[in-house]
Amino acid sequence: MRLSYCTNVHPAEDLDGIIAQLRAHSGPVRREAGLDRLGVGLWLPVGAAALLARDPAARARLAAALDEEGLELRTVNGFPYRGFHDEVVKLRVYQPDWTRSERLEFTKDCATALAHLLPAGEEGSISTLPLGWRHGWSDADDEAAERAMLELIEHLVELERTTGRTVRIAIEPEPGCILDDVEDVVSWLSARPRLIADGRIGVCLDACHLAVSFADPQRAVARIADAGIRIVKVQASAALEVPDPSSAESRAALAAFAEDRYLHQVRAAPDPAGAVRAADDLGEALSASAWPVDRPWRVHVHIPLHVTPEAPLSSTQDVLREAVDAVLRAPGGRDAHLDIETYTWSVLPASLQPTSLVAGIASEVRWAVRELDHATTPTGSVARS
Repeated sequence: MRLSYCTNVHPAEDLDGIIAQLRAHSGPVRREAGLDRLGVGLWLPVGAAALLARDPAARARLAAALDEEGLELRTVNGFPYRGFHDEVVKLRVYQPDWTRSERLEFTKDCATALAHLLPAGEEGSISTLPLGWRHGWSDADDEAAERAMLELIEHLVELERTTGRTVRIAIEPEPGCILDDVEDVVSWLSARPRLIADGRIGVCLDACHLAVSFADPQRAVARIADAGIRIVKVQASAALEVPDPSSAESRAALAAFAEDRYLHQVRAAPDPAGAVRAADDLGEALSASAWPVDRPWRVHVHIPLHVTPEAPLSSTQDVLREAVDAVLRAPGGRDAHLDIETYTWSVLPASLQPTSLVAGIASEVRWAVRELDHATTPTGSVARS
């Protein structure tokens, strides 16, 4: 797999800001991690995506900055639309959803920009939201989302004709959304065979989301493969785990992760009947009087890959390892992009903060190269120095 780290950890909202972050963080991360080249999974806010899609000079500026810093671009995070580092993001991250023309045009722009910036001979990927947040979704909304994605496929086909570059779209299931988990995304896509006929639309497997849903990684990957759906991208991430939520010590440690910017969905492990208790945010689970405390909880907080939180908390590193192993065995799995996506550095408790963001991300990259060395390519975006 081609390894990269996702730049949605950085708050840049325009091209100048993106280039500044590449110079201040991405290049130094590559050097700190000891790599000849490093992949970046760019987050392109809507304005920057539109500019790069339409302006060859803007693309040339970005391409030059990537090259100067020893960076390579193969994947884009097209999930957040804008304002991902606002004081409060929460449910706004799911807007506009896939019923809105803005989402389609934004994703087209991301694809156009990426197609022109890809290294020669390489394919590109764009991760996107799982249709939208679940509330108020209707059959008519399903139909609108399908029409939008069919139009997107037409755009991708035309891009390949004009640029010679293939770009694929990766739908990323997330707890609480219309497509909450792997089963949901497989069922939705399988019911719409025109969307998956040529492999341009597939799945983004986020290991944190997978863990929060308490899915078995091998079974989840097999379910996708058996349905004939491509795994386009894997987001290397780890969730926060609470092995024993019954103790006051666990609850106090967990409370340090409740914050106002991002949504932190919570799931309790399945009960004997297989039912999973769900909360849309951490504060809801902590304040509920009847939440199960006789089995582990998992929380949608992206814990840095190389870090194990202090007891009584833990992380789901093993789910990531198992997911990567399973993807490698799946058809086309070695062509998937592997993107480190820890965007939560700014809201983590002090005990998990690194000496600098560069040092923290570089530690994650080194961990991925070491722990997932059988999965990551030894040349190109992960060439060791």
